[in-house]
Amino acid sequence: MTRLLTISVFLMLLFALALSAQEQMEMPKAPELKNLDYFAGTWSITGEMKPGPMGPGGKMTETEQSKWMDGGYFLESHIDYKSSMGNGTGISFLSYDANDKMYTYDEFNSAGEAVHSKGMLQGDTWTWTNDEKMGGQTMKGRFTMKILSPTSYTFKFEMSQDGTNWNTILDGTATKQK
Repeated sequence: MTRLLTISVFLMLLFALALSAQEQMEMPKAPELKNLDYFAGTWSITGEMKPGPMGPGGKMTETEQSKWMDGGYFLESHIDYKSSMGNGTGISFLSYDANDKMYTYDEFNSAGEAVHSKGMLQGDTWTWTNDEKMGGQTMKGRFTMKILSPTSYTFKFEMSQDGTNWNTILDGTATKQK
């Protein structure tokens, strides 16, 4: 009986040590994640949608509240938007894929859209690209952000059928709130 009790106590201690070691081991973080710190905070966004295949055009406003998820691997944004095409909400996640050596952007919104983009940073310019299905046709999307200051950037969203000839769909500015 004493031997069984000793073995049970030993196994419980061993199990507790293994759990503790597992909790302390953290996946290494890509240094590129630090570049996403820029987007943490609350942003006010205004833009002008161009008339075209996506609708009649008009003003667009958006508020994004972004913060790091626990662990620091994903920047999570909650989005409220108003536009001539309707109002809605969304959630997005920014991160860095060390395997592909590309930034990632995934958004899901109340209009039923799911956007998955890959991005890169060159100097003060972010460029995000994706493929989008529209009316049974695959279109290329390109979202470009030019950093103006620690609290502002301009942006432009373009679409193309062939990846060569681009049409501006939306452009505007973003300002970080204090």
